[in-house]
Amino acid sequence: MELKVTTLEGKEAGSVQLSDAIFGLEPREDIIGRCVQWQLNKRQAGTHKAKGRAEIWRTGKKMYKQKGTGGARHGSARVPQFRGGGRAFGPVVRSHATDLPKKVRALALKHALSAKAKDGDLVVIEEAALEAAKTKALLGHFSGLGLTNALIIDGAELNNGFAAAARNIPNMDVLPIQGINVYDILRRQKLVLTKAAIDALEARFK
Repeated sequence: MELKVTTLEGKEAGSVQLSDAIFGLEPREDIIGRCVQWQLNKRQAGTHKAKGRAEIWRTGKKMYKQKGTGGARHGSARVPQFRGGGRAFGPVVRSHATDLPKKVRALALKHALSAKAKDGDLVVIEEAALEAAKTKALLGHFSGLGLTNALIIDGAELNNGFAAAARNIPNMDVLPIQGINVYDILRRQKLVLTKAAIDALEARFK
């Protein structure tokens, strides 16, 4: 697959040959969905907590005698049916993370990249670099490229000026190649890759 390369200013900068093994697959929603669910499960905090009856600070003495009151039989005041008592089967601190094999995660990333390429939402730029960290200037570049909602992936290290300028722009995410993931690719309309990012991806899946 061949795609045109443009500069940040919108000028043509040749073309690049993309590997069909990474960008030319027929996207499978089931594999992509499994990876997205794995990511969302993993990032849940799991810090929800309710007190059970063993954690309530209340007397455990029998409330009143067993017989002769005309009411129900009760013992401890810590039980769930009383106000202030412990909660039955309440949430506890736990991990929501699930397992997903590395090979499935790698395959899901390939399918997500292929889905963007198939839909025509993949843009290749020569480099993501700015001399001065000016958000207004970067907005002008994005407008010229037709980008309003995009994920931009650069090489191993981000350009400081570019990253700082993009920080305040809504619906624009900038990540190094190490941070590329299925969920962020899908949540943005366009995927923008630099030539350095493409080289790193091809080296990773070689």
